[in-house]
Amino acid sequence: MKRFSQWMTALSLTLAFTGAQATVITHSDPGEMHTDIAGATEIDFGNGCGYASCSGDFQIVTGDLSGRYAAPAGTESDNPYLSVPNPVSSGTAVLELGETANYFGLYWGSIDSYNTISFFLAGVLVDTFTGNDVSVAADGNQLASATNRFINFFFGDLRFDEVQLGSDGYAFESDNHAYATVSEPGTLALLGIALAGLVMARRRKQH
Repeated sequence: MKRFSQWMTALSLTLAFTGAQATVITHSDPGEMHTDIAGATEIDFGNGCGYASCSGDFQIVTGDLSGRYAAPAGTESDNPYLSVPNPVSSGTAVLELGETANYFGLYWGSIDSYNTISFFLAGVLVDTFTGNDVSVAADGNQLASATNRFINFFFGDLRFDEVQLGSDGYAFESDNHAYATVSEPGTLALLGIALAGLVMARRRKQH
């Protein structure tokens, strides 16, 4: 009965937002570290930042540094990933795509409530989310699947050309960023996701 209730809650969210401007957020299965969107551009930080432009407070690192950053769960010790901020404990990385997209995904490690991800189009904020918006835990656990997940953001007919990752503490760790322009998830597709208990949505803020 509890699982059925969770499915119905997700279903209600889906039906509430498929007809409105909304960002749909889904979680990939635990252990999945890459996008499953065909044709998406993926950045694994093996050859630097990889975006059209990268600026702000960030560092590409490997492994762990106590009190500063920890590799997303399940990654190899020599695997490079993005850590925000650097060198101070509060800051933002600005990642410019060089094109527009309506889908973004990333493997988000040790999700914290004070981590933020924001999307912009031509310098105007499209939407912003905190760790609390993508994980019910968001307590920075470095091993739990609830706080180490591949997160997908679908913007439907909205577009963005810049992503900003911010954190008010050490750190916002992520890897395998992906972006693409995809068809807006159809009602039946969202219904299937909802019945699996994996979908969350919220209305886009009015600006």
